Amino acid sequence: MAGCCLSAEDKECQRINQEIDRQLRRDKRDARRELKLLLLGTGESGKSTFIKQMRIIHGSGYTDEDKKGFIKLVYQNIFTAMQSLVWAMDNLRIQYKDEQNKENADLIKDIEVDKVNTLEKNQSEAIKSLWKDPGIQECYDRRREYQLSDSAKYYLDGLERISVPSYIPTQQDVLRVRVPTTGIIEYPFDLENVIFRMVDVGGQRSERRKWIHCFENVTSIIFLVALSEYDQVLAECDNENRMEESKALFKTIITYPWFQNSSVILFLNKKDILEEKIAYSDVVDYFPEFDGPKRDSKAAREFILKMYQEMNPDKDKVIYSHFTCATDTENIRFVFAAVKDTILQLNLKEFNLV
Repeated sequence: MAGCCLSAEDKECQRINQEIDRQLRRDKRDARRELKLLLLGTGESGKSTFIKQMRIIHGSGYTDEDKKGFIKLVYQNIFTAMQSLVWAMDNLRIQYKDEQNKENADLIKDIEVDKVNTLEKNQSEAIKSLWKDPGIQECYDRRREYQLSDSAKYYLDGLERISVPSYIPTQQDVLRVRVPTTGIIEYPFDLENVIFRMVDVGGQRSERRKWIHCFENVTSIIFLVALSEYDQVLAECDNENRMEESKALFKTIITYPWFQNSSVILFLNKKDILEEKIAYSDVVDYFPEFDGPKRDSKAAREFILKMYQEMNPDKDKVIYSHFTCATDTENIRFVFAAVKDTILQLNLKEFNLV
């Protein structure tokens, strides 16, 4: 009866309040249908490549126009790789077999990589000549002794097609471009009426202080490990093993109070590089507790997985693990389908999916 005594103005206020209440209920329901996935791992573990794969598999992919935006970055990656090699030639005291390549090396050393926009003919010829030099190949084989991008060989082997004036990067070129992530990148995509909001943060030490505000309402952590880093040292600290740093970070992350209710998914990435590297670099030389057979990538990766599992102090907390190759779209398509099912299964009730 009280409603009959309300003025037109009061009725309007009541209607607005009811509408606000309805909207708040809708917002709450919609928020429950958004999953926040935090991508973590040390620098160069493959987080940004994984985000690119999500764009290819579940998003709009990369148009030719998008790919053209990567041309300059591909060139810069090539110069960075060759500069790393020629400086390492000096430091490791390796001789060039072709005397002309000393001049080519000087030409490459003088280039300011961050100002590179083009790949001149004389530059591409110099890089091709250097890459063919047996001295540079010997230097490449010793790459664990200095910092060299995983994509160096891929780009240097592809220089013939990359140096043509009409060059447009391929999807694989885009996936392999290395640009250190600074700040935080978010990539949302819709799957089965649930929004997956993937958050990628910088992996280098200087970037980690920016992570802290990402920690609210995290559904799952996807932690990436580069399997191939068992014999490498950090870019920021040349006497610290990269995998030891990664293990320490993993332990810190999984014991954070913020993540008590977040599921943990471990991607043991770069399995392809591990397979290539294991032929000449023994795990036991860096991790004496490894007692598996030499040159056996399966034994090596199972050993590495076990090391990470042992970082987990809570034996009731399941760590879901997958061996991955972030540059292989079909592998990531397959793995993420399994991850998606795991995450949805764990959140069925909360997300009204049953």
